[in-house]
Amino acid sequence: MREYFTAYLMIAPATILIFTFGIFPVGFALYVSLHKWRIKRGDFKGLLNYTRAIDNLIYVLLFALAIGAVVAVYLLLRRIVKRVQNGEGSWLLVFPGALFAGTAITFLRWTVLLLPEVLDIGNKIWGLEKTRELFNQLLREAFRAPQVYAAWWIFVGLALVSVVVFAFWGRFFRTGQNLDQLSDFTIAWLTLVLGTGLAWFTYSEVVKAYQVAFEAGTDPGIWPQVITIGSGVILLGAGWKVWQSATGQDSNWAFAGRLLGALGLLVGAWLLIGELPVVMASGDEDLWKGLKVTIFYSLGTVPFQLVFSLILAILLFQEFWGSDFFRIMFFLPYVTPTVASAAVFKQLFSNRYQAPLNQLLLALNLEPQQWIREPQGIFSMLGETMGFAVPDWAAGPSMALVVIMIYSIWTYVGYDTVIYLAGLGNISTELIEAAEIDGAGKWEVFRHITFPLLSPTTYFLSLIAIIGTFKAFGHIWVMRQQEAIGTVDTFSVMVFTEFFEKLRYGYASALAFVLFAIILSLTYINNKVQGSKVFYG
Repeated sequence: MREYFTAYLMIAPATILIFTFGIFPVGFALYVSLHKWRIKRGDFKGLLNYTRAIDNLIYVLLFALAIGAVVAVYLLLRRIVKRVQNGEGSWLLVFPGALFAGTAITFLRWTVLLLPEVLDIGNKIWGLEKTRELFNQLLREAFRAPQVYAAWWIFVGLALVSVVVFAFWGRFFRTGQNLDQLSDFTIAWLTLVLGTGLAWFTYSEVVKAYQVAFEAGTDPGIWPQVITIGSGVILLGAGWKVWQSATGQDSNWAFAGRLLGALGLLVGAWLLIGELPVVMASGDEDLWKGLKVTIFYSLGTVPFQLVFSLILAILLFQEFWGSDFFRIMFFLPYVTPTVASAAVFKQLFSNRYQAPLNQLLLALNLEPQQWIREPQGIFSMLGETMGFAVPDWAAGPSMALVVIMIYSIWTYVGYDTVIYLAGLGNISTELIEAAEIDGAGKWEVFRHITFPLLSPTTYFLSLIAIIGTFKAFGHIWVMRQQEAIGTVDTFSVMVFTEFFEKLRYGYASALAFVLFAIILSLTYINNKVQGSKVFYG
């Protein structure tokens, strides 16, 4: 127990810093997203900002989160049952787990009650002389507001009881397995309460939306969409499970039956999820445009930068004169200040005739281009050059966005190359030498030894690159031009515009959480698809 306390005391400063500058700002942003917020806090709007962004899809997602919380509790209980059956824990730990979870929830409740009292200080000092003494007085009054004060003492009481129970538990239960099980119970209680609260909040918001729609004489159609899309997702998961189970069948009939059953479930899921585009079309048009631009940007940068960096890493890994110089040279774009390098690229790809790229085109007897100012799709321009029409859906990213992609590839290839060089350095030369002795050529060595052993590095770089493209902002903001603004504004640029230019803090915070959900989903999918194929040797 003394070792545990010592460890917790050692990580306490870092935990406080992470909570203060990491977790609390995220929680506060969530609080802002549920309000109408322009400079100062406005009325509580619930999910209105989210429905404005992605319409009824927010209800589907929140109900899915609530169901996911219930599933997580079930999985935790299964793990707890196994431990109890193996004699590694006790069901009595469910009570201290509930106390610890209650302590965390009461602290969250106190924070939520305190926030409006503190935020309303700005309204209270309006028209008064702003002094430090007045602010301190109003801050003390905010902490001593009746509801806040009562919530604080409830939290303190539960925290003291939890400490006493923890000390009593530590006196009689000293094993690390029991501490793990206590953590599982605490997390299970927290997940159950938060999941139930989320389901109830979402349900109440749906009821409120129906009441507003009833008064307006319209039908929001939320429940049919929630049930339809939710059922489609369930069928999709079931179809995937049945498809995976087909490989373990002994007879051909059972194998064929599983495949047919999986196909039936997948077709049914597709028909039900077909309601999703209708829901998406009702959301913010600018949001879906920004997401489309972000997807173009990600697809146009991540594969190329990984391929180029891998080729460069293999070349620079060879021992030749000046290899260290080239390693530094390729890494320089990554450490160059973003604003400076983006400004230089902006001049290189200027639409002026004197711009370096246009001068090169003129020297080759080609027409100069608008480059960073061109909003037309690159495939559409290529079709016009070759004499055929390209439909709008196949127009591709604008030329302005392609220029930004080139800049991104140029910037991050050096970083990826350095990481790949580190990965190549970890590959045992004995494996390569043994393969060469057996007659393997350069391609066979790369295909069967080097590339598989680089899979952890590739997985890491692809994950970081995908997340980076969805968060990209600085260089895009510097390089964007008025003529092509609608075709280069990624999701993060849209969030910035809503927050700092339109001053719609609540809506911008809601968009930020939508982006967070997208990045989290992509990370999960990448982990499942690519992470399962990583070979660690």
